[in-house]
This record gives sequence, structure tokens and C-alpha cells, in this order.
Amino acid sequence: MSGRLLRIRGLVQGVGFRPYVWRLANELGLAGWVRNDGAGIIVAVNGANWPKLVARLPLELPRLARIDAIDHEAADVTGKGFVILDSEPGEVSTAIGPDAAICPECIADISCPADRRWRYAFTTCSHCGPRFTVSKRIPYDRAQTSLGGFALCPSCEAEYLNPADRRFHAETTCCPSCGPQLRLLSADALVLDGDPIAETLRLLRAGKIVAIKGIGGFHLACDARNATAVAELRERKQREEKPFAVMGLNAASLTDFAQLGEAELAMLQSVAAPIVLCPKGGAELKGIAPGLARLGVMFPATPLHLLLWHEAAGRPSGTDWLSAASDLLLVMTSANPQGEPLVVGNDEALERLSGIADACLVHDRDIVIRCDDSVVRAGPAFIRRARGYVPGPIELADDGPCVLALGAYLKNTICVMKGREAFLSQHIGSLDNVATIAFLDETVAHLLAILDVQPEVIAHDLHPDFPSTHLALHLAEKLGVPAVAIGHHHAHIGAICAEIALNEPLLGLALDGVGLGPDGGAWGGEMLRVDGANCQRLGHLLPIAMPGGDRAAKEPWRMAVSALHGAGLGYRVGGWIKQYYPTRDPGPLLTMLSRRLRCPSTTSLGRWFDAAAGLLGVRDIMHFEGQAAMELEGLAARYGPVEPLPGGYVLRDDGTILDFSPLLPALLGCKDDAAYGAALFHATVAAGLADWTIATVDREKGLKLKGESVAIGGGCAMNTVLMAALRSKLHAADIDLLEARQAPPNDGGLALGQAWIARQMALAGPLASGENRAESTSTKDAS
Repeated sequence: MSGRLLRIRGLVQGVGFRPYVWRLANELGLAGWVRNDGAGIIVAVNGANWPKLVARLPLELPRLARIDAIDHEAADVTGKGFVILDSEPGEVSTAIGPDAAICPECIADISCPADRRWRYAFTTCSHCGPRFTVSKRIPYDRAQTSLGGFALCPSCEAEYLNPADRRFHAETTCCPSCGPQLRLLSADALVLDGDPIAETLRLLRAGKIVAIKGIGGFHLACDARNATAVAELRERKQREEKPFAVMGLNAASLTDFAQLGEAELAMLQSVAAPIVLCPKGGAELKGIAPGLARLGVMFPATPLHLLLWHEAAGRPSGTDWLSAASDLLLVMTSANPQGEPLVVGNDEALERLSGIADACLVHDRDIVIRCDDSVVRAGPAFIRRARGYVPGPIELADDGPCVLALGAYLKNTICVMKGREAFLSQHIGSLDNVATIAFLDETVAHLLAILDVQPEVIAHDLHPDFPSTHLALHLAEKLGVPAVAIGHHHAHIGAICAEIALNEPLLGLALDGVGLGPDGGAWGGEMLRVDGANCQRLGHLLPIAMPGGDRAAKEPWRMAVSALHGAGLGYRVGGWIKQYYPTRDPGPLLTMLSRRLRCPSTTSLGRWFDAAAGLLGVRDIMHFEGQAAMELEGLAARYGPVEPLPGGYVLRDDGTILDFSPLLPALLGCKDDAAYGAALFHATVAAGLADWTIATVDREKGLKLKGESVAIGGGCAMNTVLMAALRSKLHAADIDLLEARQAPPNDGGLALGQAWIARQMALAGPLASGENRAESTSTKDAS
């Protein structure tokens, strides 16, 4: 045989891969062809240099491409020259790629007065631009995107058909002659005169609030240096204290306000261009991230956003302006009033943002599916996985049935497992309103459509009242497939197992707010042994009462009263409360606690953080989920490391129960130094968790666990101060801490764990269609 047939799998369609192969083959003097097929790319080559082609393919990849495997075999290849053929039909197993930040070449285009895309806000090519948010279904071609209604002009069509052009088969390519257009609208929908970019900048400089239509939805923007504008945005959006993200042109523009190390810069400049949580710098932007140790920052990721800074720089020619510091800093916060889903439509923006935005910068390229900004921190660690990463797959250890998992209640996401890949959806949000529940439905339909699959098993949380549970049961009945209820904390550890491609037992620390346990209790500080579909509870934190139930999770002063009462320190409540919260009356709470009225108990570590924040006078009421713990972390970070309190915790019942009650008197003694108290709390909790883990590893050696390692999941695993101390202590004991890296450790990654466990259950034995089955978690008598 005279040639070779190459089969290339990975993210190789819609990313300029065929012209890349065409270029390399011509450079190497090879004859043959390249085309898409249902599994990726097929290349047929003839010539002595074919080994050089195979060697170079992974080394010079297009910006958005990823190769997972290259297989090749002998084949008859005839003919002269190298050509690109039309796609071959077949079962589609390739995926639509994530949205990508503007590439350097497109930046050069919009910055060149002689280029026909000078200052054009929708400039894209094969190496950048929207993918996921403009795609309706597969296959990924122009007709299946929201660009389908924009016919290419002759110049764009020539580029689209030229293999030597970087816009060859770039499905979102366009220009001012044939593509979408910007308009700046007043709050009452009138088109404002003047250049839309220039007028938007003028309004922002004047302290106005402008809604800007981005890739996955609208942002609400204002001048981050204008404290009055920031306060007005908070007032209008009813976002009292939750932090805002800030967009700046480059590192030089943000250096006073954020500490940008190499890891932070790499993420900010990546193709995903997420919001990156950075330690605050020496200067503070008033009202942006009050009380927190970190500031969320981002660089412009789209031509539209970048043109605001180009305008601020005076419309310079060339790209030198990109490296100069700019005084323009903009708040860029999601346009999601009252916590509802992100606004995506022009008419929707005018209606839902009425009374919030002074003007709306809109365009006529539709957003097919809403997708919020991703939020990450150095580590790397996801806080929110969305734009730029979704629907990128997470590789799995094994194949198995297609599973759809619908997450829980807070920070909802969904997950589809297809073959040896898991596809975690964009952030959906808390399912506490009708609009977000509808967005959950929309996300399920869209993700299944772009993956072209139908689930064989559907997984959901154990809680029967979650909207995600209701949807799971409805879909299971409709499709005639089994529904499986997965334990909340089992799923947290299952997500780590999926990430690291693990198929053996391991220990897991599940540390979060509150999730329903298989025994009907409110769990949240659990030591688990996970072996695929099986989960054993080996221990937990000492239960603490929540006076008033869910209300206690929003009012740290209640948890503080409960902690003191539970530790036998109820007699100190009166003096403490007069000092910190003189308007609060603890009497009814103490009565409730004494009589055990409306005081469900929980093993949650998150509630201990709330109690500590309340005790130290950090705050009595939270305005957003996790606020007290985040502020406590901020205080501890600013104070710096301290030694844990000797005797500040105790292991009870043969080391199965961890009790932090002995720490409380020391916290009461920190009345003049809350920062030291916060640091002491973090250090002592980390030490207690480490000793508990070490004792469990020693006790359970006969269980054939994965080496000397423990997985950690749940919202508390996002606390950088706690995790740094815990990581250090376990490392000193030769125990590896397995942490989430490809999905958030909080409930944003829960669906990944649900899907993994449900697949393990399906592989272990058949699940009957229409069956609603719960996984089981055993509990040792001691706990």
C-alpha cells in the first residue's frame, strides 16, 4: 500500500483543523485529502514525509483545537496534490466547542483603519468567537447557528472558501457589510444618535449604567472608579453587598487593585478569559467587593468589549495600545435581576432591565443559550464553570450508559455522560424562582441536542422537593428510563472520583452548608468511604442545632447562640449579645433550644463557620449565601497564619465524631480582634479536620483504600485559608488531598458526581425502566 490513513479524535471540528492539516501536508509535499467524519478527522496521505506530519500535528495546533488520539494504518492513496473534502456523514461523537476570547489576529483586524473590519464588534475567525452560545444543534455549521440568517457577502465568502485563510469554514465569520450591527437604545427603546461604542463610553464616563449584550448574555456596566455609580447600581439591582467583578484592559490597568501573579495572568489571558479571583492590591475600589480578601477581575474577551477601551485610547492604529495602562475600569455584573436567569434578548433587556439600565447596547446576533461568565482562582479551581469552558468535556476512566444528572437546588448545573466523557452544563443558578426552573428545562433540552443523545438513566438529589428532582422524575417517566436518587455528599465525593478517573475505594471529606442525608438528616460535615455506587458514613461533625430551621442558615447570630447553648455556655449569651448585637433578644432562641422546638440539628461545617462569624461580631444577618464565611475567610487572610488553639477540638466516640465546641470560649475572648479570632478559627478547624482524617486513615487501613489519600468536596473546600492549612497538615502526614480541578467543589459540580454514581449503579446491574431508586449509604453504629 502506498499511503497512510490517519484518524484523529478530539476537538478538531469547527476550529480550523482541516486547513491546518492542508497547510502542513503542502509544506511536507504530501498528496492526499482531509475531511470531517462522525468521530473527528480522517486524513489520507501519500509521501515519504507522512511520519513528519504525524509528529508535527500535536505541536502546532490551531488555538482552539485539541487532539485526544491519532491512529493510523496503511492504505491505498492515489492522486496528486492535497485537497480538503466535504464532510462524511456518520454518528456524531464530536462536540461543539466553548466560546473563545478574541484572538490576536482579529484584534489586529479591528485595530487597523485600512482593514474592512476596522472597529467591527463581531469580528471572528476559526480561532476565536462564539461557538456554544450561538449553536442550536449539531452539526456545527452556519445554518445551525444564530448567524444562519446573515448571508455572507462576496468578500467573506471568498475567505470562507479559501483553505489558506484563517476564516476557512469559520461558521460565525462576517463583516460590516453582511453581519450583525450594534445599536444603542435609551431606556424607552429609542435609538440614540452617534457611534454606539463612543456613546456608550460617554454614558459610562458620565456615571450612567449601561446594559451591554455580550456573548452569553447582558452585563450591567458602570464606571468602577465612580463610587456613586457603583452604589446606584447596587440600589437598582437590589444587590446590597454581593461582590461585583471588574473589567480592565490589562494587568497594568489593574495592578493597584489586584495582585496578579503568573497563575492569575495565565488564566486572564487564556482562551476562556474567565473572571479570576485575585488577592486585593494596596488600593480599594469602593463598594466593589466589601469585606472580602479577593477581587474578581477580567480582561475584555470580545471585540465589542475591547472596542470600549480602543475608544477610550482615542481609536489608535495598530495594537501597541493594548499593553499601555488604561484608567477605564468597568463593573461588569450579570444582568440577572432578582437572581433570575441572565437576560439574553433585546426586548427582554428593555423589559426586565427597566429601571436598572439607563441605556442598552444591543445587536441583532441572537444568543441561543444563556451562559454566564466563569469564575476561577489560582490553583486552578472553579468557583463557577460556564463561558469559555462549557461544553468542554471531562475525560472519564470508562465507557458506559448515557446518564443525565440534574444537580440539586443551589448553584444548579446539569451533567450528561456520553461515552468516556462528561459534559457539565453552564451555571444555571438557584432553583428558587420560576424563571430559573424554566432555564433548567431549556438547558437540558439544549445540551442533549448539541450532544445528540438520549439518556438511559437520570440521576437527581435525594431531596424529594427540589425542582430538579421533579424534572428528573418527569423526564424519566416520559422517556421510559430509570430515575436514581443520589446522596448529596456521596455526589460531592463522586465528582472527585469522576475527575481523577478513579475506580477504587477512597476516603472523602464532604464539607458544605446543608444537604439531605440518606437517614433524612441535615448533613454537611461527613467522613465517607466511597466505592463507586456504595457509600459508608464513617463519621461526622458534632451536630449543632439550627434554631428556626432554614432561617438560622441566613442569620449567623442564631448559630452563635446555638453553638454557645450546645456547649453549655448559654449563661454567656446575654453578655455577648449586648456587646455585638444589642437590639437582638436571645431569649426566645434559648427557649426554643432548651425545649428543642423548631431546632433541627445538622452536622454541617458551614453552620460552624456561621456561628464563628456571629460570635466574632462579623455580622448578624447575611445578604447572600455564604457571605459570613467569605468575610470570615477575608479577615483570616488579612491577619495571616496562626497556630491552632491547643485543645480547641476533640475527637469523640472512638474518633468518629469531631467536636469544635472547646474552641468557643477562645472566640468569645477575641472581642477586640475579630481578625485574630477568624485566623484562630481557621487554623483550629484545619487542625481538627487533619487529625480526624489521619485517625480515620489509620483506623480504616483494612478497607483497601486508594493509597494514603483523601478526597474533599463541598462548598467549604473553596475556602483558600482553610484548604491551605489542611493541605499542609495532611502533606506532613504523607496523605494526599484530592481536590476538584475541572469542576467546582460546591454544588456547581454536584451533577458530575451524581452522573458518575448513577453510571456505576447501572454498570453494577440493570435498572428497570421507569424505576425510581435511591442509592444506599450505610452508617456505622458509632456515628
